[in-house]
Amino acid sequence: MLHTLHPQALRIAEALKARREKIAVADGATGGLIGAALLTVPGALKFYVGGGVVYSLRARDVLFGLPAEAYEGMRSATADYALLQARAVREQFGAQWGIAESGSAGGSKHPMQVASGISCCAVVGPGVELTRVTETDSDDRIGNMLDFTKAALALLEEALG
Repeated sequence: MLHTLHPQALRIAEALKARREKIAVADGATGGLIGAALLTVPGALKFYVGGGVVYSLRARDVLFGLPAEAYEGMRSATADYALLQARAVREQFGAQWGIAESGSAGGSKHPMQVASGISCCAVVGPGVELTRVTETDSDDRIGNMLDFTKAALALLEEALG
């Protein structure tokens, strides 16, 4: 699986290294694949500072350090939610870039009633804030995780220009 993501990760790594900038990652329904893909690049420490898999409210609170009020009126797998998380992970890790993904990979009922096969990703960087929704119309958990990760990496590549 990571072999298919590695070419995207290499391009992203080269762009970040050329800029001398670093990224922090908040994986959601991607289950850590965004971070794992970037870490396939040797010397990742030159562009990757860290992150985590946000798979519970507790993980969200620990990783982002935001008060509960920051999420008032928000639903997961939306642009506002993903942007809030991308901004927060960037800030928490002191990186120039932050990427966050939130969605429902499927195979079980989502606690916030998000339909299977929906993901929203946000990328925040110097002068850049982009979001993208990916819908697969599928309940294939593994396939969705991979598709969501590819979409997130594509959005990051686009943001890096």
